[in-house]
Amino acid sequence: MPHIETGQVRLEYETFGNPLNPPLLLIMGLGMQMIAWPQPLCDALVEKGFYVIRFDNRDVGLSTHFHDAINQNLMWGALKFMMGLPLKSAYSLNDMADDARQLLRALGIARAHVVGASMGGMIAQQLAARTPEAVLSLVSIMSTTGRRSLPGPSAAARRALMTKPAKHGDVEGAVARMLGVLAAIGSPTRDAVGAPLHGATEADLAAEATVRRQFALAHTQRDYYPSGSARQIFAIAAAGDRRADIARIAAPTLVIHGAADPLVPVAAGRDTAATIPNAKLQIVEGMGHDMPSRLYPLLVESIAGHCLGSGSEMAS
Repeated sequence: MPHIETGQVRLEYETFGNPLNPPLLLIMGLGMQMIAWPQPLCDALVEKGFYVIRFDNRDVGLSTHFHDAINQNLMWGALKFMMGLPLKSAYSLNDMADDARQLLRALGIARAHVVGASMGGMIAQQLAARTPEAVLSLVSIMSTTGRRSLPGPSAAARRALMTKPAKHGDVEGAVARMLGVLAAIGSPTRDAVGAPLHGATEADLAAEATVRRQFALAHTQRDYYPSGSARQIFAIAAAGDRRADIARIAAPTLVIHGAADPLVPVAAGRDTAATIPNAKLQIVEGMGHDMPSRLYPLLVESIAGHCLGSGSEMAS
C-alpha cells in the first residue's frame, strides 16, 4: 500500500477510482484506521464520479506511531479537562489537519472535497478553516465544535471508551473491547422490547454482527496501538472550543449527525451547523455514532449531492 513522508510523519493511504475525477478526501475518527471507511461506501462514491482517498491518521494504523511521546494518563487528563485546566498534547488537531494537506499536495491535488467523521470531522473543520484554498466543500459527520457547554457522552458510551485496553498479543481481548465500544456508541438495532428496528429481521442483525466482528478482527490484526488513541484524545481535549476557527470556514458545508448518537449527541451537530456560515444540517433518525450498512445509500447520496452541487472545478 502506498505512503508519503512529510518529514515528520509517514502517512499510509489508499485511492480508488479515476484520478482525473473530482478528489474526495475521507478523514476518519478517534483511534480508527482508514479501513473504518467501509469498502462498499468507498466503491459507491467512486460510482458517483469521485476519486476517493482514505488514509491512516498519525498514531494509528500503518502511519507513524509517536512511540517517543510521553504516555498520557486518560483519567488524569479527563479530570483536568472537567476542571478547565490546560492540557498538553503530543500534537494538535491542527497538526493532523496539516497531515491531510500534505497528503493532498503529495498527490498533486490542489483542492479537494473533504469528508470527516467524528474526530475526522474536527480535523476536516480545521483544514477548511486554516487552508480554505485547499477545500472545495466540507462534509462534517457526527462531529463537534468543542464547545464545553454541549452535552457529553452517555454513561454507557463513556464507560465503554474508558474500558482498559487489552494487552498486546491478546487479539480476542482487543476484538471484544472494540465490539463493546461499537455496541455502546452505535446505531440502535432493537426497540425497548428487543424487536429489530428499521424493518430488519433477526437474520439481518446476525449478518450485521458478523460484519462487525470481521471488521474488529481486521482492524486489530492490521494494527493494535491503544497508546495512539490516548494521544489523539488529548489532542481533541487540548483543542478546546474551536468555534472561532470554525466560524471562518468559507467552503460549502454539510453537517450530518445522528439523532441517536450517544457519544457526540445531536446538539453538537446543531451547534456545528449554526457556527459554520451557511452550513446545511441533516439529522438522520436512528443513526448513532457509526455508519451502519443500511445508511450507506443515504450517506452516499447526501455526500455526492452536496459535493457535486458545490462545484468540482480543480485549481490549476
